[in-house]
Amino acid sequence: MNQENKAGILYAVSAYFLWGFLPIYWKLLNDTSPDEILAHRILWSFIFMLVIVFAVRKWKPFVQEFKTIIKNKKQLIGITLASFVISLNWLTFIWAVNNDHVIQTSLGYYINPLVSILLGMIVLKESLTRRQLFAFILAGVGVVNLTFSYGVFPWVALVLAFSFAIYGLLKKTVDISAMFGLTIETMIVSPIALIYLLFIPDSSIEPDIMFSTTGPLLIGAGVATAVPLLLFATGARKIPLSMVGFLQYIAPTIILILGVFVYKETFSTAHLTSFALIWAALIIYMASAHPKSIRRQEKS
Repeated sequence: MNQENKAGILYAVSAYFLWGFLPIYWKLLNDTSPDEILAHRILWSFIFMLVIVFAVRKWKPFVQEFKTIIKNKKQLIGITLASFVISLNWLTFIWAVNNDHVIQTSLGYYINPLVSILLGMIVLKESLTRRQLFAFILAGVGVVNLTFSYGVFPWVALVLAFSFAIYGLLKKTVDISAMFGLTIETMIVSPIALIYLLFIPDSSIEPDIMFSTTGPLLIGAGVATAVPLLLFATGARKIPLSMVGFLQYIAPTIILILGVFVYKETFSTAHLTSFALIWAALIIYMASAHPKSIRRQEKS
């Protein structure tokens, strides 16, 4: 393993660890409503990304990229839809964490790759191997089992999985770096976030709140959003796709551990059965995807 691969793994692992422990951050803001947290997350992410763009002296390339997207209707629609879909994902995650559904968020990110397979098959007309089809059906059985055995439809997990998969699909229509992409996406929804914060009663942007303990945490939401994404983007360019696919399960595993052992959420036999089915599906999926990844690397 060369130095670039080692650096890539370090960047990617750091990103997934930060994402895995993110529920702890949102729990610190439990007294603030999820919609306010989302508005701050969007606004401060945009400001932080602008600072980053200036700091790395990428302002001119950013402006050029933005102009290119504005002129391309397909890309403009794609990145606009992506900005709203990822906002839905963020809102759902924050709401779920602060309403004691941490385990469901973990489930959502476990099944996300399998949802991406489904969307690829439906939208991009990609073909599935028998193993991949079996993996998808197995994960579906896990979700159905949780619904009927536990008596609760896991809508949080499904919203997170589908919204993130759709976000990834939309991003395929816009060939743009993670840095510029997040900057433009948050720029698109920032006016809505700002108007919301200005007009809601007892706004959390009032001086007495912004200079309290809550204020720095709300501002820090931008950093908590941007830093892992930038780490991931850097790492993903340095390591094989198969390695990225393997490492991505670090985050939901950490989230599951937090939900069960730190926040003491109920983890019943139904949960265990469903998670076991989904883990088995992921193992089958990874086993079927890995040889393809190796062949691509050998050809390149």
